[in-house]
Amino acid sequence: MLSTGSRSRWPIAGVAVALTAALSACSGGSGEPGSAGGDSGDAAPAVPAPAIKISPATGTTKVRPDKTVVVTASNGELEEVTVQVGDETIEGEFDSTHTKWTSKQPLKPSSRYTVSAKATGKGGPATATSRFTTLKPKVGLQVVDVTPGIKGETVGIGMPIMVRFNEPVQDKAAVEQALEVDAEKPVKGAWRWIDDKYVIYRTAKYWPAHQKVKFTAHLTGVKAGPDTYGVEDHSTTIKIGAAWISSVSTRTHMMVVRRDGKVVQTMKISAGKATTREYTTTSGIHLTMERGNPVTMISPGKKEGDPGYYKEVVNHAVRISNSGEYVHGAPWSVGSQGRANVSHGCVNASPAQAKWFYDNFHRGDIVKIVGTDRALEWNNGWGFWQMPFSKWKQGSALES
Repeated sequence: MLSTGSRSRWPIAGVAVALTAALSACSGGSGEPGSAGGDSGDAAPAVPAPAIKISPATGTTKVRPDKTVVVTASNGELEEVTVQVGDETIEGEFDSTHTKWTSKQPLKPSSRYTVSAKATGKGGPATATSRFTTLKPKVGLQVVDVTPGIKGETVGIGMPIMVRFNEPVQDKAAVEQALEVDAEKPVKGAWRWIDDKYVIYRTAKYWPAHQKVKFTAHLTGVKAGPDTYGVEDHSTTIKIGAAWISSVSTRTHMMVVRRDGKVVQTMKISAGKATTREYTTTSGIHLTMERGNPVTMISPGKKEGDPGYYKEVVNHAVRISNSGEYVHGAPWSVGSQGRANVSHGCVNASPAQAKWFYDNFHRGDIVKIVGTDRALEWNNGWGFWQMPFSKWKQGSALES
């Protein structure tokens, strides 16, 4: 009997304990004052700190220079992003929500970058850092020559900007996009690719006189083709001088030189005798290219003893084409200057006036010749003004 009574009391006690626990739990859930269970249920969940993600990730190597740096933040806003390579800080911009930052320029090849970012949010501030390196290109593109590029030189209003690269350019649009022409007196212009290494900038109209023009090739990091990236920028400042325009008529045998619209010299001349095509002066807009004193002129395609062979040493010669045309002194033709064309294609002038022209010309000055049936080819020397601008700009990789 005692053992039976003991068994009956233990289960009753257990039910009582369980019931008490259940009532206690219900009381806490109701949020009654002083209840420990009520305090635990009202506590707000913890707010996470901002999470910052940087691409390229830290430790990444051989990053392509045309890849952008992107920094994003969740659970907050980006407060500051700094991207540095050496002492240089890379430019970038935030989106409208300040949760994303993107770099705006290509990266330097073969360089180590450090990215530092700060963000703020309800969960507190956060910081992140990434360090990565860019690849070394198999082919490095750079500018090897810009004409005009002589320090201190003043050039004429017809002067083009001629740029040569060390390697062929396959992605011409990307490279052309990186070429900047900034003029004090802006005028419309366009690039034209002559070949894979050579591109020329020409304005639609002559440069306005008396100004400076800055040419910059922002090549660093620009992808120019497979495994080919720009490795350095290049900048040249060009000084445009007065508007020197020389008008030559092979029919009146006269040359009139104007500076900023004012006549400063009138010259009697003799042009090509036109017995053959090669002895015919080309008509069109020529640019002065270079000068020499003296210059030895030899008949093209002929050797000594051939009919029509000549070898002349001339003084004060200013080149105006690649087909052998110069403005130069010719004491032997003074009697014909002003009345007849007797030269092999050059513009002959008296020694004194040829010297004056030689002393005053600048590369890129205009020499406009009329009166013959042989037109200057657009690619004969710097005959670029012979091509209509509408056609010229078709040689651009960016023009439609």
